[in-house]
Amino acid sequence: MKCHVAHLCPKDSIVMDFINEGWQPILQQNGLDNFDALWNLDAEWFEEPNKERGGWSGVARIELKLPDGGMVGLFLKRQQNHMYKSPLHPIRGTLTFAREFKNIRHFQQIDVTTLDSIYFGQRRVNGNDQGILLTRELEGFSPIDAPQFLPGKGGLLASLPARKALFEKLAGLLRRLHAEKWQHGCLYPKHIFIKPLSQETFEVRLIDLEKARRQPFRQQAIIRDLNTFSRHTGNWSLTDRMRFFLIYRQEEHLSPESKKLWRAIAKKQITKNKQLNDNNST
Repeated sequence: MKCHVAHLCPKDSIVMDFINEGWQPILQQNGLDNFDALWNLDAEWFEEPNKERGGWSGVARIELKLPDGGMVGLFLKRQQNHMYKSPLHPIRGTLTFAREFKNIRHFQQIDVTTLDSIYFGQRRVNGNDQGILLTRELEGFSPIDAPQFLPGKGGLLASLPARKALFEKLAGLLRRLHAEKWQHGCLYPKHIFIKPLSQETFEVRLIDLEKARRQPFRQQAIIRDLNTFSRHTGNWSLTDRMRFFLIYRQEEHLSPESKKLWRAIAKKQITKNKQLNDNNST
């Protein structure tokens, strides 16, 4: 992989970019191996641009020609002045794509499967911060709450062995994440993508890492992520949610420590639900 490179472009704008070494010939073949080409590409929005945080941010799906004549799908994410503020950047902030790209690299370093980053670039032009993040489409993957994975007869997770196999895969991924004190921060089912390789074998990827962060204590990351996940898997039975929790904890029966953790998650869920109900009633 190529490292970040800083160089001057027209109008004295400074560009910081990264190109995945294996993809550079493909980008060159398609005339998209630089910031300007990707920024100016006429591509239909896959998702309508988000116009919050003082700027805008949008996603387009594109297809590139491969050297062998085939095609590959990519997601092109572009944004301008779409910032988040942190203790290191409390005033102006940093592009959210810069944070997401950095977190993708961190996840890969700790062997937590996520998106494949192909290109990242950021620049400031006439006082505007612009960013691009290009990733490969997760071909054959669907979010864990997709209809084909919902409980019920005939679904891909209809059998208990299939569900346990998926739980083992996902739980192992989250254990690796939390062992490093990392939390996903937005662990909704729509951000967990799975690909069936056989009836009882799955590949799992975590996406949408803009809010991922390291916590001072591992327990904080665990409670935050498992609480979010549990609250948004209401289509799972309580038995399956407990089965997943036991697999995550690598236990056959809840230990005193796991009971305490389960209660902490339940308490956080009750508090969150109360807040939502209070907001809806006002």
